[in-house]
Amino acid sequence: MTKHLADHRTPSQGGRLKHFLRIARDRSEEVWRTAWQRNRETDGGHRRVVEYVRIARGRQV
Repeated sequence: MTKHLADHRTPSQGGRLKHFLRIARDRSEEVWRTAWQRNRETDGGHRRVVEYVRIARGRQV
């Protein structure tokens, strides 16, 4: 039994992939580079973990 005519897809020419790669090459490199090279501002948020570990180990101030 053969497939219905609506179930036969024509082979893709890779248009979606071409557009994706063009956008990825042109625009996203700059965006990712700035995200990777951005300095993280630390506000001491890890201090809470340090104090938790200190208490868990039984150390006092």
